Amino acid sequence: MNFKIQFIACLILGMLFAIPVDAQQQTPSLGEDCDPVLQKGLVGSLNFLKLDSAADRKNLSVVVVDITDPFSPRMAYVNPNEMMYAASLPKIAILLGAFDRISKGEMNLDDAMLDKLKKMIRNSSNEAATEILNLVGKEYVNELLQSPRYRLYDLEKNGGIWVGKEYDKSPAYDRDPLHNLSHGATALQVARFYYLLETGQLVSPELSQLMKSILGQPAIEHKFVKGLKKVHPKSRIYRKSGTWKQYHSDSAIIEHDGRRYIAVALAKSPHGEKWLTQLIVALDKLVCAPASTVQ
Repeated sequence: MNFKIQFIACLILGMLFAIPVDAQQQTPSLGEDCDPVLQKGLVGSLNFLKLDSAADRKNLSVVVVDITDPFSPRMAYVNPNEMMYAASLPKIAILLGAFDRISKGEMNLDDAMLDKLKKMIRNSSNEAATEILNLVGKEYVNELLQSPRYRLYDLEKNGGIWVGKEYDKSPAYDRDPLHNLSHGATALQVARFYYLLETGQLVSPELSQLMKSILGQPAIEHKFVKGLKKVHPKSRIYRKSGTWKQYHSDSAIIEHDGRRYIAVALAKSPHGEKWLTQLIVALDKLVCAPASTVQ
């Protein structure tokens, strides 16, 4: 979809879905409707960073969701359903699988397991990810992602989060059915993961909060973390990234100064890490700026 056409589509969707939600009666969800003002700002930010051509070529996918009020999320995006190799980012699916097993009493959350989960997420340990994946069950993770409850991989939405290979040198055991990827994601489905997490809809409210705490205190300071440290060094970041060759991805819930938002970006470029470091600064400014100042 052409960049300008995508903006117009978002504008129409924003008008169609501009219906007040009774937060007391309806469980929050995240569809594909976007906020026209936020969308205009995202398009302007990509143009300013000279990333519009990358988006047009579908080498960059971005989703940003203002969840300061989680019952009235404001979303903007480019290429939200473009599935891309995402390296270590899909380790969030292994985290979900582990907590689903834990909630059923099929795995123990002792100190040793908690330490391994933190190493898998915060340090992106491949060894820990492979061990936990095998404990949870390889088929179990992708079945959970495709389940009616979560639909974090959806054949009708061009895919989503997928784990079809251990994080070691062994061959892929279950590539995704649409794109043949071993570790894949779409920006929108990753954003949905974080939204479900923030609203207590992953496994249970209590376990959602524990999963979120594991995503905090990232040990690898690049991409989103590097960019935010320059402008808001005291931000709270709950995050998982991925890097392999020209593929760069990052995803996070970010909180500071009373604002909270989800940011997800997937890039295919040798310059992807630089793109994401610059992009998060622009997204932060966009979400936190008064609506009247968005150009």
